[in-house]
Amino acid sequence: MTASDLASPHTTVRPRRGRGPASRRQLTAWLFLTPSLIVLAVFTLYPMAQAVYLSLTNYNLIKAAQFIGLGNYVELAGDPAFWNAFWNTVLYALVVAPVTVVLALVFAVMLNRAFFGRTFVRTAIFLPFIVSLGIVAIAWSFLLDPNIGLLSYWLSRIGIVTEQGWLTDPRFAMPAVMMVGVWKFVGFYMVIYLAGLQSIPADLYEAATLDGAGPWQRFRNVTLPLLSNQTLLVSVLALIATLQAFDQIYVMTHGGPYFKTETLVMLIYRQGFQELRFGYASAISFVLLIFVFALSMVQYGWLRRRAVTY
Repeated sequence: MTASDLASPHTTVRPRRGRGPASRRQLTAWLFLTPSLIVLAVFTLYPMAQAVYLSLTNYNLIKAAQFIGLGNYVELAGDPAFWNAFWNTVLYALVVAPVTVVLALVFAVMLNRAFFGRTFVRTAIFLPFIVSLGIVAIAWSFLLDPNIGLLSYWLSRIGIVTEQGWLTDPRFAMPAVMMVGVWKFVGFYMVIYLAGLQSIPADLYEAATLDGAGPWQRFRNVTLPLLSNQTLLVSVLALIATLQAFDQIYVMTHGGPYFKTETLVMLIYRQGFQELRFGYASAISFVLLIFVFALSMVQYGWLRRRAVTY
């Protein structure tokens, strides 16, 4: 009698369980992601958690941190310096972000056509983005100097003069740093728009032309809708960059004159590294984080509904 004869007719042989292809792929993906996740946890998540704790203390680098709860946030609500920096940041973002996005689109449309020297012009517009903003700010400070500045001289020749200097006059300091912010980032956003323009099928323009659409109608009804995905990306990037403005303002004006150009990031730097109020500076940073996140989500939701797939 064999073993098969002794086996019950109702006995089923269960196959040995093993990892399927999907499980192996998931395991491989997690193994590749683990080093990056460790770096993210050590250099991003842990500092953020530590900053949250510091925002609830009065830590000042001299004595041990004492837990004060929401004291720093309560102080923020009645701090004139915070509200001055907040509205300066909002003003900077409301001007620089839209102007940069619109100019980037205009340059992209112009430079998407073939003409002699197009590559040189593209490179010239994009070049400021890859240069250190601190170095760029130093160069612009010399250009706007009322005594030796070439740009200041040219402006004076057409009747635009400031006796105090562009960066020390409360009326012109903010427009000056805004101009540098636009000049710095417009080339990067232009490249994104150029990539979007070159991905639009030429057949759509041909069909619109056959239907009698002029240049403006083709731009409004074909180009703009099909660039909605790029506009979403560029708008969110521009908003985040402007709300975090620091480099050129620190180099060109140090937040002056009379705190007219002090933004929230400048205030964080002043409170943390000059006045050594790290707890208070951490509280300001988290208010800025929440503000940036909220505006980005609103902007993303509004533009996402207008995204186009083709």
